[in-house]
Amino acid sequence: MNLLRPTYIEVNLDNINYNIKEIKKFISDKTKLAIVVKGDAYGHGAVEICKNINKNIVNYICVATLSEALEIRNNDIDIPILVMGYIPDQHLKIAIKNNITITIFSIKQAQIIDDISKELKIIGKVHIKVDTGMNRIGFKVDNETIDKLKYIINLKNLYIEGIFSHLALKNEKSDYEQFNKFKTIVEEIEKFKKIQIKHICDSIGMVAYKNFHLDMVRVGASIYGYNSRPSNLKLKEAITFKSKIIQVKNILKGEGIGYDYSYVALNDMTIGILPCGYADGIPRILSNRGYAFIDNKRCNIIGKICMDQMVIDISNLQKEDYEKDVILYGEKGPNILEVASLCDTNRNEILSSVSRRLDRVYIKNSKVIKSLNYIMGGNEI
Repeated sequence: MNLLRPTYIEVNLDNINYNIKEIKKFISDKTKLAIVVKGDAYGHGAVEICKNINKNIVNYICVATLSEALEIRNNDIDIPILVMGYIPDQHLKIAIKNNITITIFSIKQAQIIDDISKELKIIGKVHIKVDTGMNRIGFKVDNETIDKLKYIINLKNLYIEGIFSHLALKNEKSDYEQFNKFKTIVEEIEKFKKIQIKHICDSIGMVAYKNFHLDMVRVGASIYGYNSRPSNLKLKEAITFKSKIIQVKNILKGEGIGYDYSYVALNDMTIGILPCGYADGIPRILSNRGYAFIDNKRCNIIGKICMDQMVIDISNLQKEDYEKDVILYGEKGPNILEVASLCDTNRNEILSSVSRRLDRVYIKNSKVIKSLNYIMGGNEI
């Protein structure tokens, strides 16, 4: 592997394609599968994921921003792309020209898209976002909602391909309240015009409520191998964060480690320095509470994690272990949910904080097919 330093994430594309197949079996044949690759595919690398998926199984790609959509489109990926977030008015033309589906949540947006589409002689493709209770972007459901949506539906240069919402996932009662509110809106709208793709489920909703699947499910965490709710889906995690010990030191009792000497050695000990830190996506809050594994042996993180380096206690290792991979999370390492729990956050925040300066190493058909560094560019192996 042509790595610039011995710290990288390994992404198993075989596992991602396996997960996609398992999810496709889990949903109805009539339900489309949209994969969510926002946040650089939760740190896995959006472009490489989209290049290596089975186009016969994946019907849609979902992102959060126009820049994410354009990155994918500019890499010759022709699967439909939905930007689920906000696109500034001055950039709507770029989305339309690149055949990117736009989320709309105001009449003003709809009118601008209609005008641009008329000028370009292209029918702009949109999905209407309805706020059923999460109180993020979307048409808030009130007495005027139906009239607003009817107005948009009657615009001549728009293709209203979809309508969607998002569950807050507080509890089953409130999830059903949201779903029923969404269904009511859809039923009223479809008295005037049939909408092809209705969707409300993310990964959790897909697993928890099969009757909510409708025309499409938007799946993020599950394609990367994570079950957020109990289910019979047997998924495989796809990402492993790896590093190496670059220096070994013997520390005497009473010596301090790192900034502020937040860790002071209680006994003589052996430490290993790793060439990674919080700028790579290892949360600083793991200082003196997190751990790594080397050959299935736990090594505690000691001292404050720095921007580019960190220290682990390797007193329990043999010298022959010093050259082995250090696993910060993933296969043969700490479970990402345990890491998230130690950080008092969720798994997705940990994954999406993986730095762009970190090499990505891609595995397909059980072989390394590519090493990629966003700063320097990719190298085929």
